[in-house]
Amino acid sequence: PARRSPAMWPVYVINMAENTERLARVRAELTKAGIEWERLEAVNGRSLSASRLAEVYDGEANRRRARHPLVPGEIGCYLSHLAAWQRLVDSDAPGAIVLEDDFRVDGNLATVLEALERDDGEWELAKLFAFKPVALEGEVRDLVDGVRIGKPRRVPSTTLGYAIRRTGAERLLVSSLPFCRPIDEDHKFYWETGLKIAMVDPVPLAMGTQDTVSGTIGDARRTANRDDTRPWAARVWAGVKYQARYRWGLWRARRS
Repeated sequence: PARRSPAMWPVYVINMAENTERLARVRAELTKAGIEWERLEAVNGRSLSASRLAEVYDGEANRRRARHPLVPGEIGCYLSHLAAWQRLVDSDAPGAIVLEDDFRVDGNLATVLEALERDDGEWELAKLFAFKPVALEGEVRDLVDGVRIGKPRRVPSTTLGYAIRRTGAERLLVSSLPFCRPIDEDHKFYWETGLKIAMVDPVPLAMGTQDTVSGTIGDARRTANRDDTRPWAARVWAGVKYQARYRWGLWRARRS
């Protein structure tokens, strides 16, 4: 396929150095799709000092507003996306595509990306993946033949891939630190920052192979859940409060 113009938005792929097999698969997927890209070194949350953790992660807010304490991988993931947003803001580009290194191309990704770059909708971040179909609402438009874009009824819990405009990156850089929830959960609470989120349907990405040298966040989360020393009632109550906060905020945001 024809390659996208160098004048188009940069494509950042977040990858940890030791995950060379993932990087090789990324290279094959994007080469086949005709997409130029650049690697962005992922932040290893396990290597962060206590002082750095205190700067970026608000443990007290986490206890009040989140379902569970963040594992190092979740903290590193958030910081990796922050680095991508900063890379965009430091460049001359009006927007960027951010991909995590466990995606698989499913559909004509290059065409969708070019359409997003030309699109004049009011979104600041457009999601390119969801684990299951997401209902769109409001003004739903055709992006390209067979692909729509609109506001998701519920923002999906994933940051596998998305397009982000400079205004969105600037907004998130100002509002995200210190954080207390995983990055994808913060996106679900979009009304807290005013971030305008759109969703592409059908999505041009799929989840790829999850094998990794550094271990997955899912594995770490399952281990942390097993080792959680909080009383059972406290863990249940944290989940109830989280869901109540989310549902109330979503209801208000959809009415505004």
